[in-house]
Amino acid sequence: MNKGRALDGVKVVELATFIAAPACARFLADQGADVIKVESLSGDGTRHAPMAEGRPELGMAENVTFELENGNKRAIAMNLKDPKCFEAFMKLVSEADVFITNWRPKALERMGLDYETLKKKFPKLIYGSITGYGEKGPDKDLPGYDYTAFWARSGMLGSLYEKGTEPMNLVPSIGDHQVGMCLAAGICAALYQAQRTGKGEKISVSLLGTAIFMQGTMIQTAQYDMLSYPISKRESPNPLNCCYETRDGRFIQMCMPVYDLQFPDFAKALDMECWLSDPRFDTMEHLLDGDNRPLLYDAICERFKELDAKDICERLTKADIPHAIAQVWKEVLEDEQAWADDCFAEDEFVTGKRILVRNPVHFEEAGLPELNKAPYLGEHTDDVLMELGYSRSEIDELLEAGKIVINKKP
Repeated sequence: MNKGRALDGVKVVELATFIAAPACARFLADQGADVIKVESLSGDGTRHAPMAEGRPELGMAENVTFELENGNKRAIAMNLKDPKCFEAFMKLVSEADVFITNWRPKALERMGLDYETLKKKFPKLIYGSITGYGEKGPDKDLPGYDYTAFWARSGMLGSLYEKGTEPMNLVPSIGDHQVGMCLAAGICAALYQAQRTGKGEKISVSLLGTAIFMQGTMIQTAQYDMLSYPISKRESPNPLNCCYETRDGRFIQMCMPVYDLQFPDFAKALDMECWLSDPRFDTMEHLLDGDNRPLLYDAICERFKELDAKDICERLTKADIPHAIAQVWKEVLEDEQAWADDCFAEDEFVTGKRILVRNPVHFEEAGLPELNKAPYLGEHTDDVLMELGYSRSEIDELLEAGKIVINKKP
C-alpha cells in the first residue's frame, strides 16, 4: 500500500479473477488505495498461468503475469460459501469505498452481491463491474474473454488482417488492460462525485463495448461502404500509412495521413523525386483515380527492398516522417526510449532480476508508484480479519476448518 498518493485512504475490495478487473484494481493500488484482493481457497486462476521460463517448479514465487495485475495489493483467501466467511466478507465490504468484480451477473445475484442488493446496504459504495458483453441484452450472461468478446465479436479480428490470408495470432490481455483502465477512469470519477454528494454509483464496462469504442472511427465509417474490410494493403486508402519490408527483412510502419503535405518529403527522403512529377501520384486526387494506389504501393515496396532498415530509418528521421520498425517483444525490453520514459522497472525474483511493465499513467508530483510484489495466496488473511475485529481463536477456528488460507511470506 502506497502513502501520500492521490487515492491514499481509499479502501477497495476486489472480488475478481484473471486480468481486466485486477488490472483496474492494480492501478488504484498504485495510486495509494488499500486494495484487498479476495480469492477462493485455490486462488485467482492467473496464479496458475505459465511461470517464468516455463518452469512450473518456481510455483507462486515467480509469476510475472500475476505480478503485473496484482502488485501493491493485499490478499485474503476464504470460502465465501461458508456463512462465517461470507459474514466476514460483508464486514469488509461495509468498510470499503469501492467494490470491484468481474463475476457474471447471475453468480453475483445468487450470492447477494449484485449492485441493487449492496446499494441498499451500503448506499455510499462505488461498485465497479466488468463483463464480456455488458449487463443488458440477450448475451449478457455469456462467458467473455478478450479473445472472444473483445477481438472477435467487436469486428476487430475479422477486419484487421491482410485480405486473402487468415486472422492474426492474438495476444493475451490487450483487451483486458484497456477495459481495466476504462473502469479505473469511471471509478475515479465516481469517487469525486461521492466526495461531493455522499452518494455511491455503479460503473460497468464490457469487453465488447470497449472494443467497439476503440474502433469507433472505423466502425462509424463502415456505414458509408467506402471500403469493405478485410482489404489488401495494396488497396489501402493511403499507401503512406502502410508497413513495408526492407532489404534486410525488417518491417517499417509509417503514418502520413496528410498525403499532399507529406508525400513530397517522403519521396525526397528516399531519393525518389521522380514520384513527385508522376501524374498518377503527385496529389491525393490523382492517386485515388483508377488503380493508382496499388501502383504506388508496389513502387514503395520496390524501393524499400533496395535499402536496409537502418538506412531507411535514418532518412525518414532526418525528414521528420513518422515511422517505426516493427519490433518484437525482446527488442522492446531493450528499447532505450521505453526505459527513459519509465515504461519498465526491475525487481528481484527467484531466477534473478526480471523486468516488469509499469502502468503508462505517470504523475509528475507524486512520482512513480512503489513496486511492492503481488501477495501470496492468503498472505494478509490473518491481518485483515484482525482489522475487522476477529479474535485469534475465531481466526484459528476458520483455519482449522479449512475455510480460509493463511500463507505468510517467509
